[in-house]
Amino acid sequence: MSIDFYSASFKDFEDVPGLNVYERSAYFTQFLSYLKSQDRLNYRLLSSSPCSPEMDVHVEGSSKPRRMVSFVSNDYLGFSQHPKVKEAVIKGVEKFGAGSGASPAIGGHFSYHQILEDKIAAFFKRKDAILYTTGYTANSASLMSLLRKQDIAILDMAVHASMYEGCAYTNVKTFPHNNLDALERILQNTKGTYRTRAVVIDGVYSQNGDLAPIKQIVELTKAYKAFLIVDDAHGTGVLGKTGRGLIEVYNLFQEIDMITGTFSKTFGNIGGYVIAKPEIINYLKYQSRQHLFSVTATPAVHGIIRAIDLIDEEPQWMNRLWNNIDYLKKGLLDLGFNIGNTQSAIIPVKIGDPVLNAESARILLNAGIYVNPIMYPAVSRKDARIRLSVMATHTTEQLDKALNAFQKVKTIIH
Repeated sequence: MSIDFYSASFKDFEDVPGLNVYERSAYFTQFLSYLKSQDRLNYRLLSSSPCSPEMDVHVEGSSKPRRMVSFVSNDYLGFSQHPKVKEAVIKGVEKFGAGSGASPAIGGHFSYHQILEDKIAAFFKRKDAILYTTGYTANSASLMSLLRKQDIAILDMAVHASMYEGCAYTNVKTFPHNNLDALERILQNTKGTYRTRAVVIDGVYSQNGDLAPIKQIVELTKAYKAFLIVDDAHGTGVLGKTGRGLIEVYNLFQEIDMITGTFSKTFGNIGGYVIAKPEIINYLKYQSRQHLFSVTATPAVHGIIRAIDLIDEEPQWMNRLWNNIDYLKKGLLDLGFNIGNTQSAIIPVKIGDPVLNAESARILLNAGIYVNPIMYPAVSRKDARIRLSVMATHTTEQLDKALNAFQKVKTIIH
């Protein structure tokens, strides 16, 4: 089988017929070399400076790193660099050391883990939570544990890949993104057929930056006695009067069966969490294998504990974030770009053609703007885009530099 490198995506190499693991890997390496030769491989670039609005990035053909304005980070409030967060991390490491040494069941559950579980649950006005080492495994591991052959997961087609992976052991149906009529048809058609019917949605969708019609979905799931799982990783710290996300916007804290999220975005660290009724949390603590058999998070999570408090103590960061979001959106719209229906800190600049999209990313990189081109399978083949993640700590000058670079992009797509 021969793959056309010009129009290929990473997904085309997942399972090439007739090629064993070495042959498939070698073929994929050829594809990577082709992308590099075409200046279309700006993934896994090496950074040698902190995660911030400007980063030192090593690019092909440059002998030293280039200082670039960065739009690749989901550190929306800039808390990974907040002095109070870093101070909390240092104190935590000084007291407890560099690691936790064991899984939670056999000695790796420390006081700071319990404090964090209690604090993130209380943040969402609930009482019980479980920690995972990443946000990805919070989704995949919890769904794998809860949903089996007699159950069904009903997924919005745009949910995160971790949710799809979590449904490996259960039945799956998907509905077109945010299509309430399609969701209701599935709920009607599956009534009485499965033991548990779990509707799985995001609060903010990671590729479009748009929002779920969460209030109507809550009403539908209750009417059809389904179980609702909401991942609001990209809404936490961004939406709601006090940063509790889309769930806060509609005051649905007690209406969601399971809330999932990550500490790697607004909270500036790493890890994930699931919040639910105590019976479910207790079940996951002893039945979710990725939790049960993974070493627990390091004492650096003291930084997360401090970051949670800072959302309430220093609301100015959310205000600055939204000033930057509004400024950049207006600038891109004035230039004539399609940014979809984003209502969050994620701004997709929709180019469409994947080759033009890659060329746009190259132009931006050469202009000192560090961005990610998003291609199939993350989005459909005809819906390639440049995704921008806005931070509270971006300056107006940095945003203007990005807009000037997009002016150059406009010349190749119009």
